[in-house]
Amino acid sequence: MESFAYANPATVEEAVGQLAAQWGEADVLAGGTDLISLMKENLHAPRRVVNIKNIKSLEGIRKTAAGLRIGALVTMDELAKSAVVLAGYQALAEAAAGIPSPQIRHMGTVGGDLCQRPRCWYYRGGFGLLAMKDGKSLVPEGENKYHAIFGGGPAYFVSASSLGPALVALGAKVKLVSAKGAREVPVAQFFVTPKDGDTREIALRPDEILTEIVVPAAAVKSATYEVRQKTALDWPLATASVALAMNGTTVKSAKIVLGHVAPAPWDSAAAARSLAGKQVTEATAEAAGKAAVADARPLSQNAYKVTLARVAVKRALLNAVQAAKG
Repeated sequence: MESFAYANPATVEEAVGQLAAQWGEADVLAGGTDLISLMKENLHAPRRVVNIKNIKSLEGIRKTAAGLRIGALVTMDELAKSAVVLAGYQALAEAAAGIPSPQIRHMGTVGGDLCQRPRCWYYRGGFGLLAMKDGKSLVPEGENKYHAIFGGGPAYFVSASSLGPALVALGAKVKLVSAKGAREVPVAQFFVTPKDGDTREIALRPDEILTEIVVPAAAVKSATYEVRQKTALDWPLATASVALAMNGTTVKSAKIVLGHVAPAPWDSAAAARSLAGKQVTEATAEAAGKAAVADARPLSQNAYKVTLARVAVKRALLNAVQAAKG
């Protein structure tokens, strides 16, 4: 780890004043569960680290006229246990609760979850975001069992965010603040699939801080289902988050979003269309799962993810309607 300057602002205004126009000049420290490891591995070497942990305005979960406001410093454990989240945003609570490490749940923040860098071992090994060597990606013919089954390259890493699929399904937005002002970005557009090694995988600019997430109020039933190799500290192999607007016992409209199968949360419009006007049953949930993976293009070692994603969709749908009955 290289030496760096350290800033400890008390307000968002002070914090953005410590950022820079170029990546690498400054980095934001919140929970630190990802940034510190990146710095230790010399993948990030910021000249300045800006600690935002003491900015009180970035804390808390509350209902507003716009919906549910979640501060960027809310921990994953707080999110998983929040009564208001559990009452109306089951998919989000389940996504946070699914993180098996108590340490990460208590230290990791919602803002950090959305902004964390990919877990791809080629990226972490120093081969860059697209894992290129001699002008060619190492992934298609390399160790790719945890890589993407959607997207078709040149990016083959999978989005590491636990909350991303649920937030996309729920139609959430993030607020990004710089010294020039604030802007809101739908979470569906916050995640970016890079086409070259110089593009980041999120829409955050180097002079911005993600300050809050706003989830709109909506009468939907939702759920998240994750498939992991083990229940100890591990990242999911495939996830599905669903949000259902119901008309009695039938689906008026649906959002079905897959996670850990593409460089960004994968919104399956085909799976959503397959449910419109139907009840969620074993048969329709199975059909939706099949529709969700119909366009999957697995690599040499990760065809198993197609089955896992299909099952995750089916089980998330059934869990959502079972919660509705409860």
